[in-house]
Amino acid sequence: MTHHQDPLAAGMHTAHIWLRAVADDLGTDDLTFALRALRAWMHTVRDRISVANSAHLTAQLPDFLRGIWYEGWVPSRVPGAHGVAEFTDEFAERAGIPLGDVSFTAGCITSALDRMMSPGQMNHIFAVFPDRLGSVLRGKESMAGT
Repeated sequence: MTHHQDPLAAGMHTAHIWLRAVADDLGTDDLTFALRALRAWMHTVRDRISVANSAHLTAQLPDFLRGIWYEGWVPSRVPGAHGVAEFTDEFAERAGIPLGDVSFTAGCITSALDRMMSPGQMNHIFAVFPDRLGSVLRGKESMAGT
């Protein structure tokens, strides 16, 4: 008897649960947008933390999302600058959103990931950022006029 079950199905299901959590926090049913915003969050944060912090964070991601995290990564270039303006400009461009939406969008993604990961994971990662950038990532600072 041959059993034809997709060996990747469970991993994809878990990735969908995480993506749905992000979409719900963003208040959208548009999973394409949610994935684009999540990818922007992951790549923009990834490029600003150490290799060790990156490995620690990605150990908790579903396999599919871990692949997105590492897509195009150049470990020799991290951590990059922690400037708020550079972060928000890059995030807005990658996510395809207006600059004024960065804090809300990043905050929603941070909130969703914070619930999905072990307690304190986001605080551990954000400890390397200046307070103002941490506020943006938590959705607590408007980028208007930045």
